Amino acid sequence: MSDLWVFGYGSLMWRPGFRYLEMVPALLEGFHRSFCVYSRYWRGTPERPGLVLGLTPGGDCRGTAFRVAAADREEVVEYLNERELGGYAYLAHYLPVLLDGGRVAEAYCFIADRDHRHYAGELAVDEAAEIIMDAEGKAGLNRDYLINTVRELEQYGFGDPALRELLRTVERLTGEIESGSGI
Repeated sequence: MSDLWVFGYGSLMWRPGFRYLEMVPALLEGFHRSFCVYSRYWRGTPERPGLVLGLTPGGDCRGTAFRVAAADREEVVEYLNERELGGYAYLAHYLPVLLDGGRVAEAYCFIADRDHRHYAGELAVDEAAEIIMDAEGKAGLNRDYLINTVRELEQYGFGDPALRELLRTVERLTGEIESGSGI
């Protein structure tokens, strides 16, 4: 059995939750990250769903690839499947990612399932921002998920103009609420 590569593009980047041997900046071609999956538990509730990231076709996505020891492979896949597939609109795939330094690895990753009832689709920035502003789940505020993801991307020097615009919109809405003593 060989080592496992896992591609992280959202919370896996800043909170993987598993042991790994190496973490390398990576590029997944043919997909982009998008707040396109409703969260009814971790970042929202059934009454007020939040949004989390998914990979959807088109473009490219910068993220991180984690190399997991072969001995930990089954345990990590089980953990990831429980974390990502339970209640979310994802499909697990092995896809090639380009690792910084020129290597290519087949990485385990989660693609948004566009046929799932929790798939939100490509929402307009204002619509996504309104959902993110109002949502909170067991893992905390939905906007913290956005903030942590943008910070992690910027730490690696990855630009994601769509997420940056979404964050600016959420910051504007936060300021509007605070000026009206809503928070």
